[in-house]
Amino acid sequence: MAITPSILIRSASMGALLGYARVSTVEQNTRLQTDALKSAGCYRVFTDRASGALDERKELTKLFDQVRPGDTVVVWRLDRLGRSLRHLIDTVNALAERKVGFRSLTENIDTTTSGGKLVFHVFGALAEFERELIRERTQAGLAAARARGRHGGRPRVMSADKVATAREMYQSKKYTVEAIAKVLDVSRASIYRHLADAPPVAGATVAPEAPPPSPRPRSPSPRSRAPRRT
Repeated sequence: MAITPSILIRSASMGALLGYARVSTVEQNTRLQTDALKSAGCYRVFTDRASGALDERKELTKLFDQVRPGDTVVVWRLDRLGRSLRHLIDTVNALAERKVGFRSLTENIDTTTSGGKLVFHVFGALAEFERELIRERTQAGLAAARARGRHGGRPRVMSADKVATAREMYQSKKYTVEAIAKVLDVSRASIYRHLADAPPVAGATVAPEAPPPSPRPRSPSPRSRAPRRT
Protein backbone atom coordinates (compact mmCIF):
# COMPACT_ATOMS: atom_id res chain seq x y z
CA MET A 1 0.00 0.00 0.00
CA ALA A 2 1.35 3.37 -1.02
CA ILE A 3 2.17 5.76 1.81
CA THR A 4 1.36 9.42 1.28
CA PRO A 5 4.32 11.63 2.15
CA SER A 6 3.78 13.43 5.41
CA ILE A 7 4.77 16.80 3.97
CA LEU A 8 1.65 16.82 1.81
CA ILE A 9 -0.76 16.07 4.65
CA ARG A 10 -2.65 19.09 5.90
CA SER A 11 -5.15 18.83 8.68
CA ALA A 12 -6.61 21.01 11.40
CA SER A 13 -4.23 19.58 14.01
CA MET A 14 -1.09 19.74 11.86
CA GLY A 15 -0.70 22.57 9.36
CA ALA A 16 1.64 22.81 6.42
CA LEU A 17 5.24 24.01 6.40
CA LEU A 18 5.91 26.91 4.02
CA GLY A 19 9.46 28.05 3.43
CA TYR A 20 10.78 31.51 2.69
CA ALA A 21 14.19 32.26 1.18
CA ARG A 22 15.79 35.56 0.24
CA VAL A 23 19.01 36.61 -1.48
CA SER A 24 20.21 40.16 -1.95
CA THR A 25 21.26 40.09 -5.60
CA VAL A 26 20.53 38.11 -8.73
CA GLU A 27 24.06 36.67 -8.70
CA GLN A 28 23.52 34.87 -5.42
CA ASN A 29 22.22 31.31 -5.45
CA THR A 30 19.22 30.23 -3.39
CA ARG A 31 20.04 26.51 -3.60
CA LEU A 32 21.56 26.37 -0.11
CA GLN A 33 18.41 27.83 1.45
CA THR A 34 15.87 25.97 -0.67
CA ASP A 35 17.58 22.61 -0.14
CA ALA A 36 17.60 23.12 3.62
CA LEU A 37 13.94 24.21 3.64
CA LYS A 38 12.79 21.27 1.55
CA SER A 39 14.77 18.88 3.73
CA ALA A 40 12.92 20.34 6.72
CA GLY A 41 9.61 19.34 5.10
CA CYS A 42 8.46 22.52 3.36
CA TYR A 43 6.19 21.60 0.49
CA ARG A 44 6.63 25.03 -1.12
CA VAL A 45 9.38 27.67 -0.90
CA PHE A 46 8.81 31.36 -1.69
CA THR A 47 11.98 33.13 -2.87
CA ASP A 48 12.70 36.86 -3.07
CA ARG A 49 15.69 38.45 -4.77
CA ALA A 50 15.83 41.78 -3.01
CA SER A 51 17.76 43.68 -0.39
CA GLY A 52 16.58 43.31 3.17
CA ALA A 53 16.16 47.10 3.37
CA LEU A 54 13.38 47.06 0.77
CA ASP A 55 9.86 47.34 2.12
CA GLU A 56 8.25 45.49 -0.79
CA ARG A 57 8.98 41.78 -1.11
CA LYS A 58 6.44 40.25 -3.43
CA GLU A 59 7.06 36.60 -2.59
CA LEU A 60 6.81 37.30 1.13
CA THR A 61 3.47 38.99 0.48
CA LYS A 62 2.30 35.92 -1.44
CA LEU A 63 3.42 33.73 1.45
CA PHE A 64 1.38 35.78 3.93
CA ASP A 65 -1.63 35.51 1.64
CA GLN A 66 -1.44 31.71 1.54
CA VAL A 67 -0.67 30.78 5.15
CA ARG A 68 -3.59 29.51 7.20
CA PRO A 69 -4.05 29.00 10.95
CA GLY A 70 -1.95 26.04 12.05
CA ASP A 71 0.70 26.52 9.33
CA THR A 72 4.35 27.26 10.08
CA VAL A 73 6.64 29.62 8.17
CA VAL A 74 10.20 28.28 7.97
CA VAL A 75 13.35 30.23 7.13
CA TRP A 76 16.95 29.13 6.82
CA ARG A 77 18.21 31.97 9.04
CA LEU A 78 16.57 34.79 10.99
CA ASP A 79 18.01 37.61 8.88
CA ARG A 80 16.30 36.16 5.79
CA LEU A 81 12.92 37.28 7.12
CA GLY A 82 13.47 40.54 9.05
CA ARG A 83 15.30 43.72 8.06
CA SER A 84 16.10 44.33 11.73
CA LEU A 85 15.40 42.79 15.10
CA ARG A 86 12.36 45.04 15.54
CA HIS A 87 11.00 44.14 12.10
CA LEU A 88 11.62 40.44 12.71
CA ILE A 89 9.71 40.52 15.99
CA ASP A 90 6.83 42.48 14.45
CA THR A 91 6.60 39.97 11.59
CA VAL A 92 6.62 36.95 13.90
CA ASN A 93 4.02 38.60 16.13
CA ALA A 94 1.84 39.25 13.08
CA LEU A 95 2.07 35.56 12.23
CA ALA A 96 1.25 34.58 15.80
CA GLU A 97 -1.91 36.72 15.72
CA ARG A 98 -3.03 34.63 12.76
CA LYS A 99 -2.14 31.46 14.68
CA VAL A 100 0.77 30.77 12.34
CA GLY A 101 4.03 29.42 13.72
CA PHE A 102 7.59 30.38 12.84
CA ARG A 103 10.75 28.30 12.65
CA SER A 104 14.36 29.20 11.93
CA LEU A 105 16.60 26.29 11.03
CA THR A 106 20.04 27.77 11.73
CA GLU A 107 19.18 29.19 15.15
CA ASN A 108 16.93 26.20 15.97
CA ILE A 109 14.02 28.44 17.04
CA ASP A 110 10.44 27.19 16.82
CA THR A 111 7.62 29.37 18.15
CA THR A 112 5.26 26.41 18.14
CA THR A 113 7.14 25.20 21.22
CA SER A 114 7.28 26.81 24.64
CA GLY A 115 11.05 27.25 24.37
CA GLY A 116 10.75 29.07 21.05
CA LYS A 117 8.08 31.40 22.43
CA LEU A 118 10.33 32.21 25.38
CA VAL A 119 13.21 33.09 23.07
CA PHE A 120 11.08 35.55 21.12
CA HIS A 121 9.79 37.13 24.29
CA VAL A 122 13.43 37.76 25.22
CA PHE A 123 14.08 39.16 21.72
CA GLY A 124 11.14 41.52 22.13
CA ALA A 125 12.42 42.76 25.48
CA LEU A 126 15.89 43.35 23.99
CA ALA A 127 14.43 45.27 21.04
CA GLU A 128 12.39 47.48 23.36
CA PHE A 129 15.47 48.05 25.54
CA GLU A 130 17.46 49.05 22.45
CA ARG A 131 14.77 51.54 21.40
CA GLU A 132 14.76 53.13 24.84
CA LEU A 133 18.55 53.47 24.79
CA ILE A 134 18.44 55.15 21.38
CA ARG A 135 15.70 57.52 22.55
CA GLU A 136 17.63 58.42 25.72
CA ARG A 137 20.87 59.02 23.79
CA THR A 138 19.03 61.22 21.30
CA GLN A 139 17.40 63.31 24.01
CA ALA A 140 20.71 63.65 25.86
CA GLY A 141 22.47 64.75 22.68
CA LEU A 142 19.82 67.37 21.91
CA ALA A 143 19.96 68.71 25.48
CA ALA A 144 23.76 68.98 25.31
CA ALA A 145 23.55 70.78 21.95
CA ARG A 146 21.00 73.26 23.31
CA ALA A 147 23.25 73.90 26.32
CA ARG A 148 26.06 74.85 23.89
CA GLY A 149 23.70 77.22 22.06
CA ARG A 150 23.05 74.94 19.11
CA HIS A 151 19.58 74.07 17.94
CA GLY A 152 18.28 71.44 15.59
CA GLY A 153 17.03 72.00 12.08
CA ARG A 154 18.63 73.34 8.90
CA PRO A 155 21.39 75.94 9.30
CA ARG A 156 20.54 79.52 8.32
CA VAL A 157 21.59 80.37 4.78
CA MET A 158 21.82 84.10 5.60
CA SER A 159 24.39 85.01 8.21
CA ALA A 160 24.55 88.44 9.83
CA ASP A 161 27.35 89.47 7.43
CA LYS A 162 25.32 88.40 4.42
CA VAL A 163 22.27 90.30 5.65
CA ALA A 164 24.36 93.45 6.15
CA THR A 165 25.93 93.08 2.70
CA ALA A 166 22.53 92.53 1.10
CA ARG A 167 21.12 95.67 2.74
CA GLU A 168 24.11 97.79 1.66
CA MET A 169 23.86 96.55 -1.92
CA TYR A 170 20.13 97.09 -1.97
CA GLN A 171 20.33 100.61 -0.49
CA SER A 172 22.93 101.61 -3.09
CA LYS A 173 20.19 101.15 -5.73
CA LYS A 174 22.82 99.74 -8.09
CA TYR A 175 21.85 96.09 -7.75
CA THR A 176 18.62 94.21 -8.27
CA VAL A 177 17.43 91.58 -5.83
CA GLU A 178 18.31 88.88 -8.37
CA ALA A 179 21.88 90.21 -8.66
CA ILE A 180 22.26 90.34 -4.86
CA ALA A 181 21.00 86.76 -4.58
CA LYS A 182 23.56 85.57 -7.15
CA VAL A 183 26.43 87.36 -5.38
CA LEU A 184 25.48 85.88 -1.98
CA ASP A 185 24.56 82.47 -3.49
CA VAL A 186 21.07 82.40 -1.98
CA SER A 187 17.56 82.52 -3.34
CA ARG A 188 15.65 85.73 -4.04
CA ALA A 189 13.09 84.66 -1.43
CA SER A 190 15.85 84.66 1.21
CA ILE A 191 16.87 88.18 0.21
CA TYR A 192 13.31 89.49 0.41
CA ARG A 193 12.68 87.77 3.74
CA HIS A 194 15.84 89.00 5.46
CA LEU A 195 15.61 92.52 4.09
CA ALA A 196 12.16 92.75 5.64
CA ASP A 197 13.17 91.08 8.94
CA ALA A 198 16.52 92.79 9.49
CA PRO A 199 16.70 95.82 11.85
CA PRO A 200 16.78 99.15 9.99
CA VAL A 201 20.13 100.80 9.28
CA ALA A 202 20.53 104.39 10.48
CA GLY A 203 19.50 106.81 7.75
CA ALA A 204 18.28 104.08 5.41
CA THR A 205 15.03 102.33 4.74
CA VAL A 206 14.24 99.21 2.78
CA ALA A 207 12.45 100.48 -0.27
CA PRO A 208 10.31 98.04 -2.13
CA GLU A 209 11.02 97.39 -5.75
CA ALA A 210 9.06 99.58 -8.11
CA PRO A 211 6.05 97.78 -9.51
CA PRO A 212 6.08 97.07 -13.22
CA PRO A 213 4.41 99.78 -15.33
CA SER A 214 0.79 99.11 -16.06
CA PRO A 215 -0.09 98.64 -19.73
CA ARG A 216 -1.37 101.76 -21.46
CA PRO A 217 -5.01 101.60 -22.54
CA ARG A 218 -5.46 101.12 -26.24
CA SER A 219 -6.88 104.15 -28.01
CA PRO A 220 -9.88 103.54 -30.24
CA SER A 221 -9.15 103.28 -33.92
CA PRO A 222 -10.25 106.12 -36.25
CA ARG A 223 -12.87 103.85 -37.71
CA SER A 224 -14.48 103.36 -34.28
CA ARG A 225 -14.64 107.18 -33.81
CA ALA A 226 -16.26 107.88 -37.19
CA PRO A 227 -19.98 108.77 -36.97
CA ARG A 228 -22.37 106.26 -38.29
CA ARG A 229 -24.03 107.09 -41.59
CA THR A 230 -27.79 107.49 -41.60
